[in-house]
Amino acid sequence: MELDRTKLLDAYRRMKTIREFEERLHVEIATGEIPGFTHLYAGQEAVAVGVCAELTDEDYIVSTHRGHGHCIAKGCDVTGMMKEIYGRRDGLCKGKGGSMHIADFDKGMLGANAIVGGGPPLAVGAAIACQLRRPASGEGRVSVAFGGDGSCNQGTVFEAMNLAVVLGVPTIFVFENNGYSEHTGADYAVGSKDITARSAAFGMPAERVDGSDFFAVHAAMQRAVARARSGAGPSTIEATTTRFYGHFEGDPQNYRAKGEIERQRATMDCLARFRATVAADGSIAAAELDAIDRAVLLEIDAAVSAARAAPMPSESELTTDVYISY
Repeated sequence: MELDRTKLLDAYRRMKTIREFEERLHVEIATGEIPGFTHLYAGQEAVAVGVCAELTDEDYIVSTHRGHGHCIAKGCDVTGMMKEIYGRRDGLCKGKGGSMHIADFDKGMLGANAIVGGGPPLAVGAAIACQLRRPASGEGRVSVAFGGDGSCNQGTVFEAMNLAVVLGVPTIFVFENNGYSEHTGADYAVGSKDITARSAAFGMPAERVDGSDFFAVHAAMQRAVARARSGAGPSTIEATTTRFYGHFEGDPQNYRAKGEIERQRATMDCLARFRATVAADGSIAAAELDAIDRAVLLEIDAAVSAARAAPMPSESELTTDVYISY
């Protein structure tokens, strides 16, 4: 199924929004106004957007500690996210989640997760709910578990993948292999050297795609989501990609070769590749993309200003929104 111009423009806008959101956070974190650890998603935008382009608000995703891109791709409010990261009262989670715990159930975003490998069991649980609620005829909802190459070695992930196959639930496991986990190369830490083949060994379709190519990710997701919605069970997508910043803000990145990031920005920029593709087939004019660029910068400026001006939670709110009252 081809994407029409409206969907292509929306995909570019979301990727550009993620990029500028993260680039701006990289600057703002240096001011000391933002509390806690922050893990930037810049460089991986095509994965989040390529996956979420096939989802609706009724579908679920579970994110990682590097979750801003997933939130934006799923449609979470950018200003609400910025306020949350700044710890403000009217952030998406009332300022109590911060960067690593943003959630928005109205958008099917079940939350970022600071536990490596913590997301897939939650996503499989959501997929069981999707399966139980699946209409007798027609397509059902799906659940997506995002994870990095580091998470693929966790026992929680193995158990979740096995259970998804055993129960035949509509889960899609997306491994964003940026090559480094935290600071250790996947070529060393993954014993089989092949995340895709290991995923297939659980008994589900699995494919590897170029994560810097939006169109490749989207095509793989179309296949996986069609399988899940039809009741045919889970799939895995491994997207090879890179991150333009460290594991966390402040990471000296001594494990990366000199000039590596500069080379990757020049050759693996998913925004540049998207522009080149649509220019080559004449589907979208550069001027239209330039207009999106300008609009996104204004949106990010407004989000930062709103976050700085927003009130902090009061001390009386310290214990609210922590437990559900039964």
